[in-house]
Amino acid sequence: MTASEPTSAPDSHRMSAASSDSASAADPALVADSQRFLCAVRTPDDRGPTLDRVRARIADAPPAALDALGPDGRLAFWLNVYNAATGAALLADPDRFERRRRFFSKPLVTVAGEDLSLDAIEHGILRGSQWKYGLGYVPNPFAPAFVRRHRVAEPDFRIHFALNCGAASCPPVAAYDPETVDRDLDTATESYLGSETVVEDGTAYVPRLLLWYRGDFGGKSGMRRILREYDVIDPDGFSRIRYREYDWSLTPDAFRNDERDR
Repeated sequence: MTASEPTSAPDSHRMSAASSDSASAADPALVADSQRFLCAVRTPDDRGPTLDRVRARIADAPPAALDALGPDGRLAFWLNVYNAATGAALLADPDRFERRRRFFSKPLVTVAGEDLSLDAIEHGILRGSQWKYGLGYVPNPFAPAFVRRHRVAEPDFRIHFALNCGAASCPPVAAYDPETVDRDLDTATESYLGSETVVEDGTAYVPRLLLWYRGDFGGKSGMRRILREYDVIDPDGFSRIRYREYDWSLTPDAFRNDERDR
């Protein structure tokens, strides 16, 4: 489903040949900064000057550098920025999570001079300007120019198993790299669905994310295909799909490195 909109701010898939040629040069610096951002958030000794420096570099990045990101670089960059911005905010002030609607909708991070909320990154950039409450079927025709310019060309359902908003039911946090993001998203999808899906008496109880964004997954037929392709459950072992409750308990430890990461 598409909606008519101004063409003055092109989507990422309309990049010029010159911009495409420069993608390989743009990816390392910008994505590396997004990885450093996440690493600084997750490492106590790096919170402070190191975190401030990398946030400033991302805030001051030229929009043209974002334009030049290739598809995998764009995906990795925004996944890292979302998780890093979430972790930085919640570790600094966990009470912010008590007002979740405000937490998601108010700007938390500045990228290339643009103040962005978590909603703008997730539903605008990574989901290709979808309305948050549209179950994956309703596009947002009023997306800001920055979002229209930098959103992904082809939304990927696997992002839902990579974004962590701080809740207990969210997937684990990982740093993504353009070279491995496709493989890593497959791993994240298989792991999350495998750990969060339960079959009882012919009913598959799946994560509630699949209900909230069912259009992203291709509806129930798409969900069944995904469960089959990722070998989550025996395709002949269930006839119904139901959705598990989502645990909104704040879990900031997801943004802290454990000893294995140090």
